Amino acid sequence: MTAERSAWVPVIREVLVFLKAAISGFIASAGLIIAIGAQNAFVLRQGLQRQHVGLVVAICAFGDIALIVLGVAGIGVLVTQWPDLLQVLRYAGAAFLAAYGALAARRAWRGTSGLAPSQAGAQRWQRAMLTCLAFTFLNPHVYLDTMLLLGSLAARYPGQLRWAFALGACLASIAWFSGLGYGARLLQPAFRDPHAWRVLDAAIAGFMLVLCALLLLPSQALT
Repeated sequence: MTAERSAWVPVIREVLVFLKAAISGFIASAGLIIAIGAQNAFVLRQGLQRQHVGLVVAICAFGDIALIVLGVAGIGVLVTQWPDLLQVLRYAGAAFLAAYGALAARRAWRGTSGLAPSQAGAQRWQRAMLTCLAFTFLNPHVYLDTMLLLGSLAARYPGQLRWAFALGACLASIAWFSGLGYGARLLQPAFRDPHAWRVLDAAIAGFMLVLCALLLLPSQALT
């Protein structure tokens, strides 16, 4: 029995080391995505309206997963070698944030938002998909944070442990966007009042315009 137990010790040790790397990846990824951001605000609004939630959550999660995998594979380092591309993404992202902020401001001014799709106007899935893709990939910081930063953190681990870190990071993304999108319905009682929607849209508009301005500041230049 003692010999059998001793044989399990290396296996248990390897499992614990794997879990430690995965948990580190989960925490690092969660620290990057669990914050007030343009993408999260969009997911929250879609969840409150229950419009194409599965599609939006899938795009956000799998977009993150793709960037995480590329970063862990070492592709993230190449991002710093393409400053011109990052500048293009910077201005395209700023233009998109300004346009989305203007639309949110118009909704807040007119007070046309509602809790149900029938109140707000049914949104086509194609529009939701394109908007979500823009939020996901037109932010130049996502390439530096998700690909370069997480890739650098993962590089500290040898061999397969690097992918254990990546697994934890991917699980954090899936858990966060799923919880945000599908958990938003818990806030629906507060949004039965049309004024709550106007406040939310006004906050989103202001937030998008602030992000747009920050993205255009010289200090934010990504070179």
